[in-house]
Amino acid sequence: MARTETVEVPLGSRTYPVVIGSSMLYKLGEAASRVTPGRIAGVVSDKTVWSLYGDRCSASLEVAGFRVFPRIIEPGEEYKTLHTVAGILDHFLAAGFDRQSLVIGFGGGVVGDVAGFAAAICLRGLPFVQVPTTVVAQVDASVGGKTGVDHPLGKNLIGAFHQPSLVFVDTGLLASLSERELRAGLVEVLKHAVIRDPGLFDLLETSLDAFVAGTASADSWIDLVAANCRIKASVVGQDEKESGLRAILNYGHTAGHAIEKLGAYQRYRHGEAVGFGMMVAGQMACERGLWRSDELFRQRRILRRLLRIPPPTDMAPRDIWNAMKGDKKSLGGVLRFVMPRGIGDATVVSDVTEDEFAAAWAVTVNREEEPHVG
Repeated sequence: MARTETVEVPLGSRTYPVVIGSSMLYKLGEAASRVTPGRIAGVVSDKTVWSLYGDRCSASLEVAGFRVFPRIIEPGEEYKTLHTVAGILDHFLAAGFDRQSLVIGFGGGVVGDVAGFAAAICLRGLPFVQVPTTVVAQVDASVGGKTGVDHPLGKNLIGAFHQPSLVFVDTGLLASLSERELRAGLVEVLKHAVIRDPGLFDLLETSLDAFVAGTASADSWIDLVAANCRIKASVVGQDEKESGLRAILNYGHTAGHAIEKLGAYQRYRHGEAVGFGMMVAGQMACERGLWRSDELFRQRRILRRLLRIPPPTDMAPRDIWNAMKGDKKSLGGVLRFVMPRGIGDATVVSDVTEDEFAAAWAVTVNREEEPHVG
C-alpha cells in the first residue's frame, strides 16, 4: 500500500488533516466524500493544471458520487482579483450550490487563495478542500486558512480566514513543475527552516540538489512536505489569526511582497521575491547583532543555489520602502520585519528605519560572496 503521512492542524472543533502521499489523486473523491454529505463539487483550477490533471481529478470525484462543476481560470498572480472571484461565485450560484456543496482549490497558491475566498463568502461559507499542486502551495500556502485577492495598492489586501476541512497533498503532481518553479518553492522550505527547524536547514544544505534535479525519492518528498506542514500546523494551532507567533511565517515577505508588486507580479515568482526579502531581513538582523554572520552566510549560500536569476538591482530602496508601507503586515504605518536570532529562531522587529533598510538592501543586491557586517 502506498505510504501516506497525516499532519493535523489543531484548531479544536475545526481541526483538520493534511494528508500527504504520492500518486494518489485517484483517492481524492473518497477523501472529499468524508468532508460533506453534499454531492456537488465546484473545482477551481487554472488552465495549466487542469489540462494536465483535470480528467483524473473529475473522474475520482465522479466515482465518489459527486457532480463536478469545474471553474477554470487563467494562471498567474495578475488574475488573483475580485473579478476572478466574482466569476467563480457566478458559476457556483448558477449551478445551484447549497451550504453542503464542496469547493475544491486544485492548483497553486493563486488558485487556493481565490477558491478559498470564494468558499468563505459564498452562502456565508462553504466547506473547502485544498489540493495544492506546487511546492509553495504544498509546504505553506494550503495550510492555515488564509484566503484572498490582491488590490492595486498591495498584495492580499482583501481576504478572509477560512480554514479548509481537508488538505490533500499529492507530491507526484510536482513532477510537472519547471526547475524554476521548484527552486522558487524550495525558498519557502528554507524560510521554515530558518525560523523554526535547524534539522530541516541541515537537510537542505546536504540534499537540496536532489530536490531541484528531480532525483529525490517519493518518500523524500513526502518527508519534506510533512516536515513543513508540521511547522505550519504548530504555529497556526497556537495563533490562527496572526496576532502573535504566526507573524514569524512572514519572514522575507515584507520586502518580498513589495518586490513582487514593483515587478508587476511578472518579473519574479513569489518564492524568488521572498528569497531576496530573506536576504535583506537576514542582513539587518546581522547588523543589529541578532544573528551570527556565519549563519547568515549559510542561508545565503542556499539562496544562491536556489535563486538563479539576477537580483533587482534597478529597484531603488526608496521605492521598495514605499511599497512595503502599503502592505497589510504594517500596523499604524509601522513596518514589521521578521528577523532570525539563530537557525530555528526568529523574532518580529518594528523599529527599522528607511536608512537601515537601504544599507542592507545595498549589500543584498551586491551579491558579495561573504556577507558584509559592520
